[in-house]
Amino acid sequence: MKSTRKHRRALLIFLAVVLVFAGNVPVQVHAETTLEKLQKAKEEQKKTQEAKGNTEEKKESLQITQNSLLGKLGALNDDLEAVSNNLADIERQIDVKEQEIAQTKEALAEAIETEENQYEAMKLRIQFMYERGNQTYLDLLLSASGFGDLLNKGDYIEALSRYDRKMLTQFQETRKHVEEVEAQLNVELEGLNELQVQASEEQKKVAALVQQTANSVASYADQIEDTEATIDALDNMLSAQEQDIAALQKQYEEELALSRLAAQSAWRDISEVTFAEGDRYLLANLIYCEAGAEPYAGKVAVGAVVINRILSSRYPDTMVGVIYQNKQFSPVGNGRLAYALANNKATASCYQAADEAMSGITNVGHCLYFRTPIEGLTGLSIGGHIFY
Repeated sequence: MKSTRKHRRALLIFLAVVLVFAGNVPVQVHAETTLEKLQKAKEEQKKTQEAKGNTEEKKESLQITQNSLLGKLGALNDDLEAVSNNLADIERQIDVKEQEIAQTKEALAEAIETEENQYEAMKLRIQFMYERGNQTYLDLLLSASGFGDLLNKGDYIEALSRYDRKMLTQFQETRKHVEEVEAQLNVELEGLNELQVQASEEQKKVAALVQQTANSVASYADQIEDTEATIDALDNMLSAQEQDIAALQKQYEEELALSRLAAQSAWRDISEVTFAEGDRYLLANLIYCEAGAEPYAGKVAVGAVVINRILSSRYPDTMVGVIYQNKQFSPVGNGRLAYALANNKATASCYQAADEAMSGITNVGHCLYFRTPIEGLTGLSIGGHIFY
């Protein structure tokens, strides 16, 4: 899991960097000066700052959503606790109800047994009274020794009969009541069972919502962690870009100073220059790489910048030395010049421009640099280049 998250975070950071610098890969068709590098570095820094700001806004949005989910999760946990307590209460009521039903069944069994016993005892008394020695109630009454004895025997017989009827009726009513109580308890138990099913379903539903919300909170926590890693990476990038800008700014100021010194330095005359074999071929192909799509005046101007450097005491005094001086002409660094030389890509107009420049003709004065126009750069505009 941690490996997956690290892989996702690394991919996110990579994509953020790609987005910051998308479209920033230049197609160089001219010498990339320090000023141009400085401008590009500042543009890249600006894009990095924008990417960091966007990422911080995303983090804030994620945190707001996460906090909202945490509040929802707390409420859902409270709901789950309430539903669980309700379910436990219903289950306790069911236990109590089942115990009451069991007790009622025992009471009913006792009532039935008592009723049956009373009925059997009444039958035995009646049988005893009616069948004892073939003696009837009438014989019992006639055997009375006197009127008082007769009344007593009559009252006895009547009381006994009333007692039997009373007890039998009482036991029957008790049995009926117990049966009614049992039926009512069963109805109540059935209702409790239905409530138990409903509460159980509600508990499952709320528990699922709790789990779903908890997963969402965890997901947002991962996303926040990823954005924080991206912000850290962008901070490191900004720090490195700040150092690059400072270095380029320093280099640019040094080059400006060098350019001013070059303008004030000694200049040789074109007649003092001896060109080596292959210099024309080299210059024509460089002109092709730097100004192949430019008008003819632009081709001459590029050739003139190269010759101006040869004439200045601040630069190498040979064609090869000037063109291959470190980090001066981008076609040298990116391989385009080598390809052009290998295939003699220079056109007739490129050779003609090289011949004019090598003869001392210049349409840019003592300019030593050229590039595509950028804001704040002033100079001589020829075709798509500024010469300065």
